[in-house]
Amino acid sequence: MNAVYEKVLGCYESIKDRIPFTPKVALVLGSGLGNYADTMDVKGEIDYHDIKDFPISTVPGHAGKFIFGYVDSVPVVCMKGRVHYYEGYPISDVVLPTRLMKMMGAEILFLTNASGGLNPSYSAGDFMMLTDHISIFAPNPLIGQNIDELGTRFPDMSQVYDLTLQDKIRSAAKANGIDLKEGVYCQLTGPSFESPAEIKMLGKLGVDTVGMSTVVEAIAANHMGMKICGISCVCNLAAGISPTPLTHDEVQEAGRNAAPLFTKLITESIKSF
Repeated sequence: MNAVYEKVLGCYESIKDRIPFTPKVALVLGSGLGNYADTMDVKGEIDYHDIKDFPISTVPGHAGKFIFGYVDSVPVVCMKGRVHYYEGYPISDVVLPTRLMKMMGAEILFLTNASGGLNPSYSAGDFMMLTDHISIFAPNPLIGQNIDELGTRFPDMSQVYDLTLQDKIRSAAKANGIDLKEGVYCQLTGPSFESPAEIKMLGKLGVDTVGMSTVVEAIAANHMGMKICGISCVCNLAAGISPTPLTHDEVQEAGRNAAPLFTKLITESIKSF
């Protein structure tokens, strides 16, 4: 058996008896946005430390647990704290949680993140729905022997972010008076923020927001046939655009400040899925 797949199976076997229901939506919460889980009708939780061979989140603002609960009547598994490539894990471990949530039964992957804004029309606190992505320097999580049990060797990437889910998020934003941007997100490896020259390059490539996560998870989920959607919280303006040095504290604070609107947008979107 493929060693990467065997590890995912081992994680699942170690917790399957503690999973309270079959989730429909897998929700990944970005930096500063973890408190969303407190709004759910929680039915159970599993600490990452309790899962056999599971990669542990080490970043401030990422609690490190799966929360199982309902958003209205929709069963959701919520990832309160994600794992990043820059933490030193192999890319297969970075996407292991995504694969595990699919193994739990999740059909939809709802990705969120904190990002830096490149688009000159964006401001800190804005929300951007992902319509496409670019990955630079982060290794593709499908490199190596294909896991045939999960998907095909050469998955199509023409429409990673589901158009129907995009329409539902768009409608939820409009119905609740939330200004929703739409655009292209780029993942770089981190952990250093981007240089002004890198931001200038990304702008020429058509990137609207940039961060250190999300794209590799979307690639893994697309490989497995999940429906994917994503919202990026613009927590600062990128280097060369922002007049002040960038800090992780700034990202967390902006995420907390945006939390009430974020909560509304996520909840109303999931209710329509």
